[in-house]
Amino acid sequence: MVRIFGLDDFILLLVGLQWTVLIAAVAFVGGAVGGLAIALCRVSPKRLLRLPAKYLIEIFQGTPLLMQLFLVYFGIGILGINVNPWVAISVAYTCHASAFLGEIWRGCIQAVPTGQSEAAFALSLSYRHRMRYIVLPQALRISLPATIGFLVQLIKGTSLASIVGFTELMRSGQYITNATYQPMIVYGVVGLMYFALCWPLSFWSTRMEHRMAAASR
Repeated sequence: MVRIFGLDDFILLLVGLQWTVLIAAVAFVGGAVGGLAIALCRVSPKRLLRLPAKYLIEIFQGTPLLMQLFLVYFGIGILGINVNPWVAISVAYTCHASAFLGEIWRGCIQAVPTGQSEAAFALSLSYRHRMRYIVLPQALRISLPATIGFLVQLIKGTSLASIVGFTELMRSGQYITNATYQPMIVYGVVGLMYFALCWPLSFWSTRMEHRMAAASR
């Protein structure tokens, strides 16, 4: 029976929105840990650490996120292991975020003037202490606009989780559309919810970028 989009449907979309936020949060936090490890490997003087990190980044940046979701969800299932959709998307999105954040932060670490590292080396600081107290704090400041910009892309990318049967915001919208046959209203509300999440972050990222550009003049 066809029904009109109402309050119950809006609440269902809010529940889907909560899952969208949770997916993005898990992926971003996990990606931050993995991304930092990858970035440090990429700038390591040891070739044995640099090369695997480089290839990992190229694989995840060179393939669609949708394919990565399929490989994790269906690929592990082929091995006879039952994969919960939540676990599959958490792993896939975390790996995806790790690769992208690792490359962003690698560039920011290398953007720190070499004189900073040379001065720390002259003070007999170890490589670990140079990175922890001198390079990484400056790189973090440089990386903030790009990192927030990636978070916006990550939030929008969570819509692909519906492909493997996980009910987040986009999937909730599909269910409601099938029941109400009002796609313009339903997806309009879904779009506004994504916008309400992403626009403040985009605005913040742009303001930070402008401030940093003004400070460097």
